[in-house]
Amino acid sequence: MRRAPMTIRGAEKLKSELQKLKTVDRPKVIAAIAEARAHGDLKENAEYHAAKEQQGFIEGRIAEIEQCLGGAEIIDPSQVRGNGKVVFGATVDLVNLSSNAPASYQIVGDLEADISAGLISISSPIARALIGKEEGDVAVVDAPSGEIEYEVVAVDYR
Repeated sequence: MRRAPMTIRGAEKLKSELQKLKTVDRPKVIAAIAEARAHGDLKENAEYHAAKEQQGFIEGRIAEIEQCLGGAEIIDPSQVRGNGKVVFGATVDLVNLSSNAPASYQIVGDLEADISAGLISISSPIARALIGKEEGDVAVVDAPSGEIEYEVVAVDYR
Protein backbone atom coordinates (compact mmCIF):
# COMPACT_ATOMS: atom_id res chain seq x y z
CA MET A 1 0.00 0.00 0.00
CA ARG A 2 1.31 3.44 -0.96
CA ARG A 3 1.60 5.80 2.00
CA ALA A 4 -0.01 9.21 1.49
CA PRO A 5 1.95 12.22 2.74
CA MET A 6 0.30 14.42 5.37
CA THR A 7 1.56 17.28 7.51
CA ILE A 8 1.50 17.10 11.30
CA ARG A 9 -1.16 19.84 11.34
CA GLY A 10 -3.36 17.84 8.94
CA ALA A 11 -2.99 14.67 11.00
CA GLU A 12 -3.85 16.52 14.22
CA LYS A 13 -6.94 18.02 12.60
CA LEU A 14 -8.13 14.57 11.49
CA LYS A 15 -7.39 13.07 14.93
CA SER A 16 -9.41 15.86 16.54
CA GLU A 17 -12.34 15.25 14.19
CA LEU A 18 -12.14 11.50 14.87
CA GLN A 19 -12.17 12.08 18.62
CA LYS A 20 -15.26 14.32 18.34
CA LEU A 21 -17.06 11.81 16.14
CA LYS A 22 -16.40 8.97 18.58
CA THR A 23 -17.01 10.78 21.87
CA VAL A 24 -19.68 13.37 21.02
CA ASP A 25 -21.46 12.69 17.74
CA ARG A 26 -21.74 8.88 17.95
CA PRO A 27 -23.28 8.84 21.48
CA LYS A 28 -25.63 11.68 20.52
CA VAL A 29 -26.98 9.81 17.48
CA ILE A 30 -27.32 6.57 19.47
CA ALA A 31 -29.45 8.45 22.01
CA ALA A 32 -31.52 9.97 19.18
CA ILE A 33 -32.14 6.49 17.71
CA ALA A 34 -33.21 5.15 21.11
CA GLU A 35 -35.57 8.08 21.63
CA ALA A 36 -37.06 7.70 18.15
CA ARG A 37 -37.52 3.96 18.71
CA ALA A 38 -39.51 4.70 21.84
CA HIS A 39 -42.07 6.57 19.73
CA GLY A 40 -43.34 3.31 18.25
CA ASP A 41 -43.85 2.27 14.62
CA LEU A 42 -40.48 2.56 12.89
CA LYS A 43 -41.82 2.32 9.32
CA GLU A 44 -43.27 5.81 9.38
CA ASN A 45 -40.94 7.34 11.96
CA ALA A 46 -39.02 10.13 10.19
CA GLU A 47 -36.92 10.89 13.28
CA TYR A 48 -35.73 7.29 13.42
CA HIS A 49 -34.81 7.20 9.73
CA ALA A 50 -33.00 10.55 9.95
CA ALA A 51 -31.03 9.39 13.00
CA LYS A 52 -30.10 6.10 11.29
CA GLU A 53 -28.94 8.04 8.23
CA GLN A 54 -26.85 10.31 10.45
CA GLN A 55 -25.41 7.24 12.18
CA GLY A 56 -24.39 5.81 8.81
CA PHE A 57 -22.66 9.07 7.90
CA ILE A 58 -20.79 9.18 11.23
CA GLU A 59 -19.66 5.55 11.03
CA GLY A 60 -18.56 6.05 7.42
CA ARG A 61 -16.56 9.15 8.30
CA ILE A 62 -14.93 7.38 11.26
CA ALA A 63 -13.86 4.52 8.99
CA GLU A 64 -12.58 6.97 6.35
CA ILE A 65 -10.49 8.95 8.85
CA GLU A 66 -9.06 5.81 10.46
CA GLN A 67 -8.09 4.48 7.02
CA CYS A 68 -6.47 7.80 6.07
CA LEU A 69 -4.49 8.06 9.29
CA GLY A 70 -3.46 4.41 9.04
CA GLY A 71 -2.06 4.96 5.56
CA ALA A 72 -0.51 8.36 6.21
CA GLU A 73 3.15 9.24 6.20
CA ILE A 74 3.17 12.16 8.61
CA ILE A 75 5.80 14.77 7.77
CA ASP A 76 6.88 17.73 9.87
CA PRO A 77 7.59 20.56 7.39
CA SER A 78 9.97 22.25 9.85
CA GLN A 79 12.18 19.14 9.81
CA VAL A 80 12.31 18.87 6.02
CA ARG A 81 15.74 19.37 4.50
CA GLY A 82 14.79 20.73 1.11
CA ASN A 83 17.99 22.70 0.57
CA GLY A 84 16.01 25.59 -0.91
CA LYS A 85 13.96 23.41 -3.23
CA VAL A 86 10.18 23.16 -3.23
CA VAL A 87 9.22 19.85 -1.60
CA PHE A 88 6.19 18.47 0.25
CA GLY A 89 5.35 20.68 3.23
CA ALA A 90 7.19 23.73 1.90
CA THR A 91 5.53 27.12 1.89
CA VAL A 92 6.19 28.87 -1.41
CA ASP A 93 5.82 32.58 -2.14
CA LEU A 94 5.12 33.20 -5.82
CA VAL A 95 4.46 35.99 -8.28
CA ASN A 96 2.23 35.48 -11.31
CA LEU A 97 4.40 36.82 -14.12
CA SER A 98 1.51 37.99 -16.29
CA SER A 99 -0.42 39.87 -13.59
CA ASN A 100 2.30 40.49 -10.96
CA ALA A 101 -0.15 39.10 -8.38
CA PRO A 102 1.60 37.59 -5.36
CA ALA A 103 0.51 34.24 -3.92
CA SER A 104 1.65 32.01 -1.09
CA TYR A 105 0.88 28.30 -0.83
CA GLN A 106 1.88 25.43 1.38
CA ILE A 107 2.06 22.05 -0.35
CA VAL A 108 0.10 19.53 1.72
CA GLY A 109 -1.58 16.14 1.42
CA ASP A 110 -4.71 15.62 -0.65
CA LEU A 111 -7.05 15.45 2.37
CA GLU A 112 -5.83 18.65 3.98
CA ALA A 113 -5.88 20.87 0.88
CA ASP A 114 -7.87 24.10 1.28
CA ILE A 115 -7.13 26.71 -1.38
CA SER A 116 -8.85 29.47 0.61
CA ALA A 117 -6.34 28.84 3.44
CA GLY A 118 -3.39 28.70 1.04
CA LEU A 119 -3.04 24.91 1.32
CA ILE A 120 -2.65 23.15 -2.05
CA SER A 121 -2.64 19.43 -2.68
CA ILE A 122 0.61 17.73 -3.63
CA SER A 123 -1.26 16.28 -6.63
CA SER A 124 -2.58 19.64 -7.89
CA PRO A 125 -1.20 21.01 -11.17
CA ILE A 126 0.45 23.98 -9.48
CA ALA A 127 2.17 21.84 -6.84
CA ARG A 128 3.40 19.39 -9.47
CA ALA A 129 4.84 22.32 -11.45
CA LEU A 130 6.55 23.73 -8.33
CA ILE A 131 8.14 20.56 -6.96
CA GLY A 132 11.92 20.74 -7.35
CA LYS A 133 12.01 24.46 -8.18
CA GLU A 134 14.18 26.93 -6.26
CA GLU A 135 14.03 30.64 -5.50
CA GLY A 136 14.22 32.57 -8.79
CA ASP A 137 12.97 29.66 -10.93
CA VAL A 138 9.89 29.97 -13.12
CA ALA A 139 7.20 27.29 -12.91
CA VAL A 140 4.80 26.84 -15.82
CA VAL A 141 1.39 25.59 -14.71
CA ASP A 142 -1.00 23.98 -17.17
CA ALA A 143 -4.31 25.53 -16.07
CA PRO A 144 -7.71 25.12 -17.76
CA SER A 145 -7.39 28.72 -18.98
CA GLY A 146 -3.95 28.06 -20.46
CA GLU A 147 -0.38 28.16 -19.23
CA ILE A 148 0.39 30.38 -16.25
CA GLU A 149 3.95 31.28 -15.29
CA TYR A 150 4.90 31.81 -11.67
CA GLU A 151 8.25 32.97 -10.36
CA VAL A 152 9.32 31.38 -7.07
CA VAL A 153 10.13 34.28 -4.74
CA ALA A 154 10.83 32.34 -1.54
CA VAL A 155 10.72 28.77 -0.17
CA ASP A 156 10.20 28.21 3.54
CA TYR A 157 9.90 25.04 5.66
CA ARG A 158 7.74 26.08 8.60
